[in-house]
Amino acid sequence: MDFRQLTREQSREALTALGEKPFREKQIFRWICRGAESFSEMTDLPAALREKLSAEYSFGKAKVLLTQRSADGTMKFLLSFPDGEKAEAVFMKYSYGNSLCISTQIGCNMRCAFCASGLSGKRRDLLSWEMLDEYIECSKAAGEPINHVVLMGMGEPFDNYENVAGFLRLIHDPEGINLSFRNITVSTCGLIPGIVRFGDEFPQVNLAVSLHASDQKARAALMPAAKAYTLEKLIPVCAAHAEKTGRRVTFEYALINGKNDSQENARALASLLKGINCHVNLIPLNPVKETGLDTVSRPAAHAFAEKLEALGIPCTVRRSLGADIDAACGQLRKKHEEGALDENDAGK
Repeated sequence: MDFRQLTREQSREALTALGEKPFREKQIFRWICRGAESFSEMTDLPAALREKLSAEYSFGKAKVLLTQRSADGTMKFLLSFPDGEKAEAVFMKYSYGNSLCISTQIGCNMRCAFCASGLSGKRRDLLSWEMLDEYIECSKAAGEPINHVVLMGMGEPFDNYENVAGFLRLIHDPEGINLSFRNITVSTCGLIPGIVRFGDEFPQVNLAVSLHASDQKARAALMPAAKAYTLEKLIPVCAAHAEKTGRRVTFEYALINGKNDSQENARALASLLKGINCHVNLIPLNPVKETGLDTVSRPAAHAFAEKLEALGIPCTVRRSLGADIDAACGQLRKKHEEGALDENDAGK
């Protein structure tokens, strides 16, 4: 069994069963968070214990296979996991600090019409420690501190709730990375049971909900999950989440030419969100050739934003970071399941 699949409590129990004191678990956890690749590196453990652990357990590790750098400073990392599966993570620079967008699944089953991640469906969930490794290994590869994390890469976080919850606890642990919950955002396409549970268990972690349309028919056409979790059900749940946690909900809205970008769409969106403690993140659609959907111009995006603001809904037009390396929102996927990596076609 892989030692890193154990929770901290399970690790303590395993070490106790080997006749060790519980404090050894803290030492091992700190080594994991520093990026150790094997028990043999953990030099403050007795040599006999390192040998015993190596004999009893495997020790999986994600690796950064390839790094691409955008002209705007964004970096995209292609990571490989012990079973050979691959996923992508994206490092972005903002005025408030550096942010890492991580994946929570290999692929995605949500199959949103505009997104590359779901084109081949879901291969498997990422484990809690694999998500932690995304942070650790990408931090090393970037060579810069990362003080914000967004779970907006490949996959639907609430379709992998247990592992996502485990990751949140790991990265927040004061004996490890100690990242503030307030510096973490989890994005969902609107899986209501996950939103409700998340609000109870992680009220300080930011919630982002992919909306992308202001009426049920249009949203269901873009997002199959909306057929089960309708706007009529979703919006009250989001409002209740904001009220319960005291934190505003971010609604993500990809602007798609001729689909959801009119002034009437803006008015309908403002009406839908009226009275909710929220912020709308407008995203001019990033191109994915298989979808056949077109983006809008920046002036058109700002006109949409001005209409929302005039109607009392705070919003921002998101900068498009990393589009030249297919690292922008909705573009993450993996192409390298077979064959060699190519610098010009890496990770997409």
